[in-house]
Amino acid sequence: MKRTRLQDLWRRSVGRRKVVPSVSRGYCRPSTTADAGVPYETSFAGKQVAGPASVPEQADVVIIGGGSVGCQTQYHLAKMGVTNTVLLEKHALTAGTTWHTAGLVWKLRPSDTTIALLGHTVAQMPRLEAETDMEVGWINNGGLFVANNRQRLDEYKRLMTVGSAMGVDSHVLAPSEVHKVHPLLNTTDMYGCLFSPGDGTIDPAGLCTALSRYCTRQGAKVIEGCGVTAIETEEYRGTRRVSAVVTPHGRVRTNAVVNATGAWANYIAEMAGLTIPLLAMKHAYVVTEKIPGIEMTPNVRDHDASVYLKLQGDALSVGGYEYNPLFLDKVQEDFPFGLFELDWDVFMCHIEGAINRLPELEKTGIKSTVCGPESFTPDHNPIMGEDPRLRGFYHNCGFNSSGMMLGAGCGWQLAEWIVNGRPSLDMYGFDIRRFNPELTTNKQWIKERSHEAYAKNYSMVFPHDEPLAGRNMRKDPLYQELLDAGCHYQERQGWERPGWFHRERRPAPALSYDWYGAYGTPVHQEHTYYDLLKHEYSFDFPPHHNVIRDESLACRSAAALFNMSYFAKYYVTGPDAQAAVDWIFSNDLQKPAGSVVYTCMLNGRGGIESDLTVSVLESGDGGACDPAFQGRGFYVAVGGGFAEHVRAHMMTAIQDRQLNATVTDRSTDMGLLSVQGPKSREILQSLTPTDLSNTSFPFGTTQVIDVGGMKCRALRLSFVGELGWELHVPSESLLAVYRLLKEAGAQRGLVDAGYRAMDSLSAEKGYKHWHAEIRPDDRPQEAGMLFTCKLKTAQEFEGRAAVERQKAEGVHRKLVTLTAREPVPMWGLEAILLDDQVVGMVRRAEHAFALDKMVAYGYVRHPAGEKVTNAFLREGSWALDVMGSRVQAELHLKPPFDPQNRRLQGDYSAAD
Repeated sequence: MKRTRLQDLWRRSVGRRKVVPSVSRGYCRPSTTADAGVPYETSFAGKQVAGPASVPEQADVVIIGGGSVGCQTQYHLAKMGVTNTVLLEKHALTAGTTWHTAGLVWKLRPSDTTIALLGHTVAQMPRLEAETDMEVGWINNGGLFVANNRQRLDEYKRLMTVGSAMGVDSHVLAPSEVHKVHPLLNTTDMYGCLFSPGDGTIDPAGLCTALSRYCTRQGAKVIEGCGVTAIETEEYRGTRRVSAVVTPHGRVRTNAVVNATGAWANYIAEMAGLTIPLLAMKHAYVVTEKIPGIEMTPNVRDHDASVYLKLQGDALSVGGYEYNPLFLDKVQEDFPFGLFELDWDVFMCHIEGAINRLPELEKTGIKSTVCGPESFTPDHNPIMGEDPRLRGFYHNCGFNSSGMMLGAGCGWQLAEWIVNGRPSLDMYGFDIRRFNPELTTNKQWIKERSHEAYAKNYSMVFPHDEPLAGRNMRKDPLYQELLDAGCHYQERQGWERPGWFHRERRPAPALSYDWYGAYGTPVHQEHTYYDLLKHEYSFDFPPHHNVIRDESLACRSAAALFNMSYFAKYYVTGPDAQAAVDWIFSNDLQKPAGSVVYTCMLNGRGGIESDLTVSVLESGDGGACDPAFQGRGFYVAVGGGFAEHVRAHMMTAIQDRQLNATVTDRSTDMGLLSVQGPKSREILQSLTPTDLSNTSFPFGTTQVIDVGGMKCRALRLSFVGELGWELHVPSESLLAVYRLLKEAGAQRGLVDAGYRAMDSLSAEKGYKHWHAEIRPDDRPQEAGMLFTCKLKTAQEFEGRAAVERQKAEGVHRKLVTLTAREPVPMWGLEAILLDDQVVGMVRRAEHAFALDKMVAYGYVRHPAGEKVTNAFLREGSWALDVMGSRVQAELHLKPPFDPQNRRLQGDYSAAD
């Protein structure tokens, strides 16, 4: 069907109503016609609010914004006993983005954290009704995910398996079964469907009314008609913190402010001297006239058609995500219950798919259109948590049109953040600290990435996809050299890091962003990087699986060279440096100079905030890899994707404990090369006069060495389980050192290798990845990492009490290692079964090439809720649910590869 015919078809169906396409792609005038309006009555939109006579002089927490997220934050604070709170809303509750939300709730996502947040929202509905004696507007009509091809159904099967591990009921339906739950859908072109009966919709007015009623009954204050004119700050232990919120009706003293203002969040952030990576776009849906037989049918998502069909009584709301959304340079400050005129040139992309999926729409009129401002972020996740640049300033915004469904879960977690210092779930993917500060002020990066995240919101989520937007922002000195050698790069927080090396050895750079052809931008006709990336769009092994195998096996048999220059590199120095690292890190750092210690950073709950290496140093001659300082110093190296998270955690601890210590960032001043494998000593020894023997340079130590006349800091470490060294090299020497290593390794089997090989090798050896096997919601004993905790010393460290308590009580969940007995690809999220009973979920899975098996890591619980012991783990039969198919597995209580760590010592005398 041609686009113009569809548009005419829908125009005819609305009778005499005039729907005029916008001339400008950049701006739609606010609609004043009867055609615009939300699909339900709101008790707030027409409310006249005079404003308060005054505001409280002091509050424990001030929440700015009276939408669903702000109300949920105040509610969850009250549930935790914090009732001296003030919620300030400039207009009336639900103003902004909440009042015009579609209100959809989908319980399944490709993330266990998000599933937990969504589950909290659904569980809240009956509880809130009982607490307030109010209807909150929850309708549990279920949800259908339509698959039009095998890959999409595979994706849904993955959702079903992770759902089964988390108690979410869902079923894969054949096309012939779909009419049992939704008789009006066209199933002729369906490959299958996933049915999630726990899904539904929420009415924003009913929800916010109930939440505010609960809060005010507990003594909290909800003040409408009261905007914010300033955020006051004060000096706090070498940084700044919030001290007061100023309004036209008075000043509220507080040390905790929550910015829950959605698309207006940067107005509030700017009052505090901050910017956040959030922008506004116009997001739209249309509401149909009555459709006979539609009552209580499930909501529908047809991702491949980029459309959703949401039940609205006896009608539907129809919307989706376009490839060419309309940006708003700035949202009008006073636009509380306003809508824009719908731009049909943009919205029409949803119509053909909607009519195809529900043919009844072809003869159904449009009752109203809804086009309002929504906030979007570069990775389509909210922005939450305490801002490291301003203590006491908390974000809870940027919900990407999901504030209604995520509001309860995120309000719960932010309340914990404020009260306990950290949330109980793994909220790193939502934490403001996931963004490097250099990127939060880069408007082009924010716009490109937010556009791509929006446009791909309904795309399949493949494990090794990479963005095309915002590329080449941060490149180390080896970028071009490795590009010419065939490197296919990955992107992490703006850094380009090696993924794998294609055999053609031709340059395949990520080109400038072409916006997928939107806004009149020509699409790249030749884009080798994207062509190679599309090979990743599969849940099978990719075509370059053998390339990654060759890199991995070369590391096991000869040597591999990894460019890890994107790593963050920090020095901790000053009079209280020792006291700082003693508290911040769980392992013992009262070691001799030259020691390298693998350690964790824990939070107060004992959760793992990061794992990393810390080197104990003496003062040097002042170079980047050998700095001069007073007393003892410490060198911290951590993956660049988590750099700001680690830096902020260290700085918070130093500030709170009032320590005289400095954290210096030398990340861009040094590169990092890691040479690993049986031939690594031979290669490196040919370039340095330093004795690299086990006796002179043992594992877990560091020295400043000369490599071809250039100074480097060498750390004898391995993240792949082989003999090897990391070379931390001043940036100006990095290319020369790399070329020397390549030349010396040419006759010894040295190969370039990327992070895909490193991921495989580390999984094979049993080395853990932070934010995969270990996260802030995992504790060391659960993860088999109690050895990183200095419990045999008298030193206090953050989280020690929680670790000791769990050690005394025993664990009720534990990280296990499983290898599959069949060569099936796995990518994480698979359910783990013991004797046919689901006991956990896979966090990470990789193909281990030396073992020639899939190896999987995940946490399991005892079905009866008892402690998880090794004796329990040894019993029974283990299996993995891979997209609905049962795969038998073998449990390993020790790493499946080189469990005695002989290779780390350079002992290759015995076969593994």
